[in-house]
Amino acid sequence: MDEVTRIVNDIKAGNIQPIYFLMGEEPYFIDKISEYIENHVLPEEQKGFDQMVMYGEDTNVLTLVGAAKKFPMLGDKQVIIVREAQSMKGSLNDLLSYVENPQPSTVLVICYKYKKLDGKLKIAKALKKGNYIFESKKLYENQVGAWMTRVLKSKKLTIEPKAQAMLIEFLGTDLNRISSEIDKLSIILKPGEAVTSQVIEENIGFSKDYNNFELINAINQMQVEKAYRIVNHFSKDPSSNPVFVVISSLFYHFKKVMIYHSLKDKSQAATALKMSPYFVKDIQLAAKNFPPKKVSKIIADLHILDCQTKGYDVGTVSHNDFLKEMLFRVFA
Repeated sequence: MDEVTRIVNDIKAGNIQPIYFLMGEEPYFIDKISEYIENHVLPEEQKGFDQMVMYGEDTNVLTLVGAAKKFPMLGDKQVIIVREAQSMKGSLNDLLSYVENPQPSTVLVICYKYKKLDGKLKIAKALKKGNYIFESKKLYENQVGAWMTRVLKSKKLTIEPKAQAMLIEFLGTDLNRISSEIDKLSIILKPGEAVTSQVIEENIGFSKDYNNFELINAINQMQVEKAYRIVNHFSKDPSSNPVFVVISSLFYHFKKVMIYHSLKDKSQAATALKMSPYFVKDIQLAAKNFPPKKVSKIIADLHILDCQTKGYDVGTVSHNDFLKEMLFRVFA
């Protein structure tokens, strides 16, 4: 995130690189950098003449090099953006000579999503030497929370910890999806207001009482009746609460509990578990109620159940029966 800020600030200051090779598993940051360049490097009146957007499937490396070597028609710079460059035809090594001697009047933006270059390739070494390469990495869960807080702060909003956990629970670490939901909430809420679990339930559709986050809380606190009430609610709408998602959530939760048990220095739990310190207390509570031997058995049982939901060694079993069996094994 800091690297994205640095790149944007450099562009604002007029320190614009001739090449931006944006690669990596997280498309959100790639999109944000390329959109900023598209919207801010050239004045509006020049974009129709000196700004070009190409798509990887429709072009090849040699055509791209030819376009990049041309001079701008009106101003002193042209911008070429290649979206989905991972689908571009031809070898990226054909870019090598251009990378070693780029056209100063061209700003070439290559969006190479969901993968990264082999660092041993000559083209990768040349891009790195020129400081032209940016790797967009997937964020860990604890990093998503910090990112979310920053995005909301930029919109003059805050978020409650439970609401933050709900968004991560339902949307995972997909920054584009989370960003889209935040944009919706920023229209609804006034500056200075907080995103709460109630706001999420009313405007996004996630129940603040019946979700995997609340199920895990109930299990942590050994609230058996509440846990069964939540899974019964899940069974009323299986498509919104797929059993494999529920099992997966519990599996990763207990995996964190097992890691916590193994830590010699429990003060480093947030770092080791890659989660916000705010939620470490939930893992601590679970560790208190579920000793290592029990956690190990739960993880093994959840693995078996996961296989069964996929059709291994099981007949026709209802969604509700699977969830009840899951809780039986957890609380047994």
